[in-house]
Amino acid sequence: MPNTLTIGEKLRETREAGFDFMEISIDETDEKLERLKWDSSKRQEVVREMWKACTKILTMCLSGHRKYPIGSEDKKTRDRGMEIMSDAINFAVDIGVRIIQIAGYDEYYKPSNDNTRKLFFDNLRQSVKIAAQKGVILAFETMETELMNTVGKAMWYVNAVNSPYLQMYPDLGNITNASLMYGSSVSEDLRKGRGHIAALHLKETAPGKFREVPFGTGHVNFAEGIKTAGELGVNLYVGEFWYVGNDDWKDQLKSANTFLKSKLSECYR
Repeated sequence: MPNTLTIGEKLRETREAGFDFMEISIDETDEKLERLKWDSSKRQEVVREMWKACTKILTMCLSGHRKYPIGSEDKKTRDRGMEIMSDAINFAVDIGVRIIQIAGYDEYYKPSNDNTRKLFFDNLRQSVKIAAQKGVILAFETMETELMNTVGKAMWYVNAVNSPYLQMYPDLGNITNASLMYGSSVSEDLRKGRGHIAALHLKETAPGKFREVPFGTGHVNFAEGIKTAGELGVNLYVGEFWYVGNDDWKDQLKSANTFLKSKLSECYR
């Protein structure tokens, strides 16, 4: 949806398009990161808007760590990343977000190495402690980078931290691309997260392309992914797609809802 809309307007458009809830985005832009600094009156306003729209914000996509990774070798960048993590957890508590999808990478714009991976792991454990104190679940998104582009890779960290407050939130589009790279099965990869998948992002991708691919024009087998996730006990799904300046965005919202619900209905009778 256009960024010119208020949160209240976005919630109402979410409901009008037929979705059950909205995921809030905290990406690397200053505009989205500023949301984490909203004062108590603004946060209360968001909660009131949710009740007025009869649409809740249940999850958060925290991709701001792309610019401020918690594994960065630059201490200033790393500290900013941890500040964002702590602020996101507190924000989630205040507006009722249950799950924060965190980015599964130690570095994004700079090279990954043994030290960035160690720093990432150390700060991850600290992040999970903060989340546990507030009762908020952190859940890994499977990314397009080598560190964590499959559920199997992400599960190493989930098992190593061994906390109910660190789980999986795979991106079906991303792991579909990874399956092409490794010649592996999407369903088998999802099964490696058995008992730890809190939600599933339903995103379209094409070979080598991870963003802004319209639903139905890529190569993701949504029915297979949803069926497997359902067998694993997953019941929370979030459609991920983008506003790209198009005037017909309201129609696109409704079309995305129709497409995704048709795929869900194939698996949930």
